Amino acid sequence: MSGRVRFWGLLLAAASLLAVGGCTSWAEYVANGFKVGPDYRRPTAPVADDWIDADDAGVSDRKDDLCQWWAVFEDPTLDALVQSAVGQNLTLREAGCRVLQARAARAVAVGGLFPRQQDASAAFSRNSLSRATANTQFLEDRFFDQWNGGFNLAWELDFWGRFRRAVEAADADLDASIEDYDQVVVTLLADVVSTYTEIRTLQQRIALARQNVALQREIWTIADARYRGQQVSELDVDQATSTLAQTEALIPQLELQLRQATNRLCILLGRPPEELEPILGTGPIPAAPADVAVGIPADLVRRRPDVRGAERQVAAESARVGIATAELYPHIAITGSIGVAAQQGPDLFGNRSFQGVVGPGVQWNVLNYGRLLNQIRMQDARLAEQIVAYQNQVLEANAEVEDGIARFLRARQRAGWLAKSVEAAEKGMKIAVAEYRPGVIDFNRVAVIEQNLVQQQDLLTQAQGEIAQGLIDTYRALGGGWQIRLESPSGAVPIPPGESPTPVPAPIQVLPPTPAQ
Repeated sequence: MSGRVRFWGLLLAAASLLAVGGCTSWAEYVANGFKVGPDYRRPTAPVADDWIDADDAGVSDRKDDLCQWWAVFEDPTLDALVQSAVGQNLTLREAGCRVLQARAARAVAVGGLFPRQQDASAAFSRNSLSRATANTQFLEDRFFDQWNGGFNLAWELDFWGRFRRAVEAADADLDASIEDYDQVVVTLLADVVSTYTEIRTLQQRIALARQNVALQREIWTIADARYRGQQVSELDVDQATSTLAQTEALIPQLELQLRQATNRLCILLGRPPEELEPILGTGPIPAAPADVAVGIPADLVRRRPDVRGAERQVAAESARVGIATAELYPHIAITGSIGVAAQQGPDLFGNRSFQGVVGPGVQWNVLNYGRLLNQIRMQDARLAEQIVAYQNQVLEANAEVEDGIARFLRARQRAGWLAKSVEAAEKGMKIAVAEYRPGVIDFNRVAVIEQNLVQQQDLLTQAQGEIAQGLIDTYRALGGGWQIRLESPSGAVPIPPGESPTPVPAPIQVLPPTPAQ
């Protein structure tokens, strides 16, 4: 008994001496729940008091539910596409698999709190000893059997909190993986709505281009008729042909952009690239509401998944400082072994065959403090780096919302002026055609008005799409849409990581299924 007391007394005395010059004082050790290293505290981050355009009538500080922010466009086709993408997108499934990996890693970390070695063993051997060695005269029987069986256990006590800090780090990593999943949801939803808006904008631009081609063909016919009637020179026909060909050349370019946008939408839907026109049909550019609800900048810290994920990474690195600090202290373990051993099998379970050993053990890297201290310094630097990354993420989130708001407001202003320009250009076109037919004006003036009309109509259509894209950028920057994982409102699909074998639901057949290959 006195030997055991001396052992533990010497161990605690040595640990106390180490604590005096170590990284964690006894007061901190007790306050931290008998764990060395720092206890985590959420770092502060710079957040603006208000938005730059907060006084604009198009910006509201109300806190709307952004779970289904795309519903503001009131487009059933878009709603169906979003639902299909959430159920079938492969990038989202990748993120779900990463959540499952993090969950398994957390379970591994929890296992460190329990005995590391727990194994049963059994063996039989037939042995023969040499009679040519020394002292063989005392050997009664050179041939004998050996039967063994037993159970071994080794348990390292979490005296300094090394394993509990590992669980903390694994918890934070799991949280970060879920936030990464939510960020993928946010990006996916915004990409689907953005691509859909781009498709509708391109469809409108192509339709306007074809209308202008029809109008310019009519003007070319007039110019050709006047040329044949020797009222004008061939120059009018050539100029009309050039203007018509220029507008016709715009259509293949827009059709190429439309095909590329459609292919991107197919990938977002988890489908091979295919023609979606029979499914999408034609429709107007999504119309944005009069204002956008953005809340206040401080909401970004709790709303944006990437910001929350960066904060969880800080928590993980903080816990790893404690893991590195624990290496300065002795590793205290209890090992034990019980079993039976006998020469004859029938004697294996007799009282005389029992054997066992149990006792504490210590492993202390007393000659490696230069390496261990630098390991702590390296982990401290990683923690500092992650804190700065988190603070920078908050700044970037703030800037992205400001960019989205500015895009939305300025595009709306631009569309208003372009609408007046188009109205005047269409009126001027009608007058020009009416005056060119009897020869009141020359064709050069008609051509200028034609080109201006095509350009202004195309710019207006792009500006109308830009309004919707600005609203999409704003909601993307606000972190809207990830809440679909937590709720199951009408038209949405809950995505609970870990509630089922895969965190992504089975594909939803909103669109017709792709034929099997």
